[in-house]
Amino acid sequence: MVAGSNPGARFRGVGRGGNPRPQCGVAWLKGAAAARVAAAAALLVAAAAPAVAGPQAEISGLSDLAFGTVTSLASDAVRTESICVFSNTKTNGYSVTASGTGTGGAFTLASGAFRLGYDVEWSDLSGQTTGTLLSPNTALTGLTSSATVATCNKGPATSASLIVVLRAASLSSARAGSYSGTLTLLITPQ
Repeated sequence: MVAGSNPGARFRGVGRGGNPRPQCGVAWLKGAAAARVAAAAALLVAAAAPAVAGPQAEISGLSDLAFGTVTSLASDAVRTESICVFSNTKTNGYSVTASGTGTGGAFTLASGAFRLGYDVEWSDLSGQTTGTLLSPNTALTGLTSSATVATCNKGPATSASLIVVLRAASLSSARAGSYSGTLTLLITPQ
């Protein structure tokens, strides 16, 4: 069991384009007397180079997601974000592929030699709190965007949900420390 607190825990993201988006995750676990865990991650999505003519898919609208202090090890720490994903194909179709900085692209945060795993879920509907569990480096295909323009500034304001989960089992076995990692999302038109 790990004790700690961290009011600054967050996920962050910005960017657009159909290319991989580097993202950074940070989680803090600090020792204290109570059985609390502070966990967080920060996702930073960099802007991609302008897309070329032809089928395109873009992601935008990522912003900070704060985990704050996790006080219960009996439940998962979940943060969701409704974002804009646009595809200009005839079917508005796209796929999403995610990879982390762990071995084989695993979704892990690191503090020295210690690791803290997390899950990434995706939904092609906005406002979701659960989605399809993503596997590292494996495309989730058959998704459809409801976005009518690339930045969702006309039509629906958001068109997909990113869900990040720090599982209770991982939190309860985590060692105290400052954790960080990178998550990369690739949105591909279909």
